[in-house]
Amino acid sequence: MLEYMSFIMFVAVCLVLLCGYPVAFSLAGVALGFATVGAMFGAFDTSFLLATPSRLYGLINNQTLLAVPLFVFMGCMLQRSKIAENLLESMAVVFQGVRGGLGISVALVGALLAASTGIVGATVVTMGLISLPSMLKARYSPAVATGTICATGTLGQIIPPSIALVLLGDVLSSAYQQAQRDMGIFSPDTVSVGDLFIGALIPGLILVGLYMLYILGLAFAKPELVPSGKPLDDETGQSKDLSLWRDLSPPLILIVAVLGSILGGIATPTEAAGVGAFGAIILAGLRGQLGIRMLHEVCMRTTQVTCMVFMILIGATIFSLVFRAYGGDELIKEIFTNMPGGTAMAILVVMIVIFLLGFILDFIEITFVVVPIVGPVLLAMGVDPVWLGIMIGLNLQTSFLTPPFGFSLFYLRGVAPPTVRTIDIYKGVAPFIAIQVVMLLLLAVWPNLATWLPELVYGS
Repeated sequence: MLEYMSFIMFVAVCLVLLCGYPVAFSLAGVALGFATVGAMFGAFDTSFLLATPSRLYGLINNQTLLAVPLFVFMGCMLQRSKIAENLLESMAVVFQGVRGGLGISVALVGALLAASTGIVGATVVTMGLISLPSMLKARYSPAVATGTICATGTLGQIIPPSIALVLLGDVLSSAYQQAQRDMGIFSPDTVSVGDLFIGALIPGLILVGLYMLYILGLAFAKPELVPSGKPLDDETGQSKDLSLWRDLSPPLILIVAVLGSILGGIATPTEAAGVGAFGAIILAGLRGQLGIRMLHEVCMRTTQVTCMVFMILIGATIFSLVFRAYGGDELIKEIFTNMPGGTAMAILVVMIVIFLLGFILDFIEITFVVVPIVGPVLLAMGVDPVWLGIMIGLNLQTSFLTPPFGFSLFYLRGVAPPTVRTIDIYKGVAPFIAIQVVMLLLLAVWPNLATWLPELVYGS
């Protein structure tokens, strides 16, 4: 019974979370409860908990995690400055004469907004408020409209600079070093957030391209679901081209500055996040949107999100200490090592578990709780850390789209009008889920889609 105590503790946490208790306190509370009971019966060594202060100090002193509040600030500032709203309006008019033009515009703007904010919930809500009324007014099928918005909103999970990739990069870096130490390598290689950013570029762009191909194909196969608007005359089209460039260039320049500084080796992801935050302030000022009230709201929102992330991280740290004290890491290693099918089957099992956990946990909890448990074991089996990080990101993105528990569906349902039925949202996301699965299979068959560009940039 004692050897399975770590597994029982993990199940207990999931049950407590299903009851609706806050994640951070659930993780820490369940862990401390199991530690107390174990200590009473002599089954738990309380000295493991003495490592808590040093672990927490390490979190506070972690330079990589400093990128989190900076990227959150950048996303909130761009969201409040109405850049996405103006961009969508201009792009929709430019594509007005094209079949499926509005849907393509939503996909492109969603991808840009995802790269700007890096937060799934913020992107889905923003796109839902801005584009859903326009798509319904243009007589788009409610299923197609909601499916497009939900799918493009989740791109913030994988398109850099993504908060999910920042957190995954930090956790995978620690897991990779631990895996190499376990293998007797005491001068370990490293993996960084920048590696994941660069590795996610090609899969992310392919995914956006597949979304757009689907919308175009649907526009030609079933034009009644994806109608086209009136074509523009030359004069209006030219003016709107100028308007499009005016609205497109600021966020594009900011994204290129952030990612380009990382790709060029000029700045670390944390430094690039600072560039992004400062650039967002400048853009808001140039658009006349920057004021004391807006700055206060953005700072408050940034503080709330950052506190949530770090509270969960503290709870996950305590949970991880107790889990390892009960031999949980050894149990996972034994299960994976003896599993028929070897590494491929171990990865498949992990992906299925993460997919199912995505129904009840946000990416932050999964990143801090599950990845530190399974990461060192998989990486010790020879799995590439960059490829694993991108696969986890795509997997969670698929989970957030999948009915009936997908987070993106709940976000959009909260801002959609009553005329849009929940079943319409479920039907709309089904084809995009299939596209996500195809992308996961492509990445599984050709890992170079994620690993080639980091190797080219860093020459490793």
